Amino acid sequence: MTLPTRRLLPLLWLLFALPLGLAQAQSQTTDTPPYSALADLLENEQSRDALVNELRNLAQGTPAEANAAASAAAEPSASRELAQSTRAIAEGLGDQFTVLADVLNNLAEGRLTGDNGQFSMSGLLDASLNLGLVIAATLAAFLLLRRLAGPLFSRLDHWSRHGAGNTPVLRLVLCVALAAALDVLAVGLAYVGGNLVATFAVGVTGEQSTQASLFLNAFMVIELLKAGLRMLFSSRYNGLRLLPIHATEAAYWNRWLALLISLLGYGVMVMEPLVAIHVSPALSQGLNTLLMLAAFGYAVAVILKNRRRLSAALRDRANQSSLTASKLSLQLLARTWHWLALGYFTVVLVLVLLSPSNALPFVLFATLKTLGVIGVGALLSALLGQIIGRRIRLSDDLRRKLPLLEARLNSYIPNGLRFVRLLLLTAVILLSLNAWQVLDLATWYASDAGGVLMGRIVSVAFILAMAAAIWVGLASLIEHKLNPETGTGMPSARTQTLLSLFRSALAVLLVTMTVMIALSELGIDIGPLIAGAGVLGLAIGFGAQKLVQDVITGVFIQIENAMNTGDVVTLGGITGTAEKLSIRSVGIRDLSGTYHIIPFSSVDTVSNYMRDFAYHVGEYRVAYRENIDEAIAHLQHAFEELVADPEQKPYVLEALEVAGVIALADSSVNIRVRIMTAPGMQWAVGRAYNRLVKMHFEQAGIEIPYPQSTVHFEGSRQGEAPALKLERATSSARHTGTCG
Repeated sequence: MTLPTRRLLPLLWLLFALPLGLAQAQSQTTDTPPYSALADLLENEQSRDALVNELRNLAQGTPAEANAAASAAAEPSASRELAQSTRAIAEGLGDQFTVLADVLNNLAEGRLTGDNGQFSMSGLLDASLNLGLVIAATLAAFLLLRRLAGPLFSRLDHWSRHGAGNTPVLRLVLCVALAAALDVLAVGLAYVGGNLVATFAVGVTGEQSTQASLFLNAFMVIELLKAGLRMLFSSRYNGLRLLPIHATEAAYWNRWLALLISLLGYGVMVMEPLVAIHVSPALSQGLNTLLMLAAFGYAVAVILKNRRRLSAALRDRANQSSLTASKLSLQLLARTWHWLALGYFTVVLVLVLLSPSNALPFVLFATLKTLGVIGVGALLSALLGQIIGRRIRLSDDLRRKLPLLEARLNSYIPNGLRFVRLLLLTAVILLSLNAWQVLDLATWYASDAGGVLMGRIVSVAFILAMAAAIWVGLASLIEHKLNPETGTGMPSARTQTLLSLFRSALAVLLVTMTVMIALSELGIDIGPLIAGAGVLGLAIGFGAQKLVQDVITGVFIQIENAMNTGDVVTLGGITGTAEKLSIRSVGIRDLSGTYHIIPFSSVDTVSNYMRDFAYHVGEYRVAYRENIDEAIAHLQHAFEELVADPEQKPYVLEALEVAGVIALADSSVNIRVRIMTAPGMQWAVGRAYNRLVKMHFEQAGIEIPYPQSTVHFEGSRQGEAPALKLERATSSARHTGTCG
């Protein structure tokens, strides 16, 4: 029965797609055409029966079922793809080992043929001898050039460790770059020398053999990679090593990685092509598999051997770090570094087994890109770490004018650099994934979502930077106005109060606006937030009427300039100095040092003792028998002496005001005087004037009476009374407490 056209689709897929897909992985390693794989599939009785059964099921099914089966086969699940890939790797390894066994058997029987025809042992020996001469000449030239460059390496090492100028990281990077340039120059000159020897001294003059060309190209690539290793793990020169590790550790890892690079590089780039040319392509593929497995086993053994030691070193480095981000990163790396290394070598092995011809260049370039990105990121991170740990120092004149600017810069700039460091870490991770084609950053950035996201990130970073710059600028300007040593001199109390309140309001406004704009740039609709804030403010207005009253009263107190910071006031029955004013309350320090916080809603009257001028009001009592005019004259003399005092004269604004006798008290005649003083100085002037009045009254013999009473004895109606006779008590009477 002839199948309909739509039923032929699953058949075609089964006949070609599946066998070719499985054979593709094998053909890349064994160079076997897909037709032979299809033939092998048909020759296998079990696979042939399975194919026949599948075709019969498709023939008996409905077109819809056939389409569903074809769709399911055309779109395999992730588990099916994983199973197919695993089977392809296993079958590829098995085929390669089978081919390798056949090649060794043929080699023993002398039935191998290379690319140049029949296998010839003499030809192989001649080629090996000529290649050995080229290798010896090239390596000798390279070692000689390295030895001649030794003094230059020593000078660079000394300047890197003990030189002056620039930061240590920049000096280290510069010296390492110069040393790498010398390394590259030595490799290039040795490469040129090897080419000259291979062309004119070995074999046919004027012609370069294939094996010599293979070695020289491999030498160039491998030695350049080793030069990159020496930049990281220089063991002889401590000042030319980028990684901050001990020389012993550097020598160990440099030796291990150099051996691994040499094994893979010369094996894949020299030995494998030579075997393919002179012995057998199949043996070359088998040799490639053996090299990859040997390198993988060697790498795994070294990683497991150093797992605990390197983890302990990373933990020690984390404990020494002062930055939290670096400490956490190093601690995480200490726990996972061996898994990362094992995963890397496993991925490399799988890629090479799946595609030997394409995997090695891909792995090489991806590894170089990853190392380059990590190296640049580590250097920039170290440079940022030094800048973060270094305190910013301003000039003495700038610190005098803006005393808080240095502390503010040392707070904001390190935090900004930490944010940049986080972005740098993210960029290193993304670029590393892009190097291994896990991500396609170029395509993602070209897409609408990528462009929008990057634009938003840049916008938010710019907004935050501008907000910080605006705050630093305006806060510094306010400090400049408040500083008595700059600007227009000592600012008034009202200016100090208003500028302090303005600084607080500016901080709240700037933070609110920055958060709103940043959220808007991130694509968040801030309309509901603004509406919610309005509803919240209305709820606060109804539920916290006392708070609203505090704020409103505080606003009007500031508008009316009722008091300022430093004023001596009486509020709510408490008298003291206003130390801190906010929009809601005022802090009062009384004479005993107690600090009171008084909400403005409880303030009915503000009594300010520091407005424009003040008066010292003094009441001085003299005895009834004293001459009042003489007492007033001495009060005037005391004032004149007060004015003559250079310490008190600036604070006395007008002449003495004598109100005269204001009371005839029980035991004294009270005289009131008043002295106008500068605001806030009435108490100091009053204390000085009281001292002088006491001194003048004592010198003039004017009595300042103390409270006294008059005792009358019974007598006539005219007020006459017999005198009270008092006698001096004898000593014995004094002892007995009696008088006579």
